[in-house]
Amino acid sequence: MNAAASGGLVMIPVGAKVRVRNAWPERHAPMHIRTPHYLRGREGTVARHLGTFPNPEAIAFGRPGEPRDLYHVVFDQPAVWNEGEAGDTLMVELFAHWLEEA
Repeated sequence: MNAAASGGLVMIPVGAKVRVRNAWPERHAPMHIRTPHYLRGREGTVARHLGTFPNPEAIAFGRPGEPRDLYHVVFDQPAVWNEGEAGDTLMVELFAHWLEEA
């Protein structure tokens, strides 16, 4: 799987281990980023494919939004927030172009 390179055209299977790209494009130009900063570089598990939607990062600047797959990805909460009990999780919607194999 290389969803980032393919623009999200490769379906990521439920249960796949993924890593949120540790990219910071907003440092180079104005951006509308839908991926939380606190998840960049973190590993999670794909829980569900939510569908294919126009890329909001392009639409925000009046550009055509190419289709991107959107997923529910589950993260271990204590690893993200440094608090919580074992088994606590955090579920976030992330577009495929922000995900890579873990």
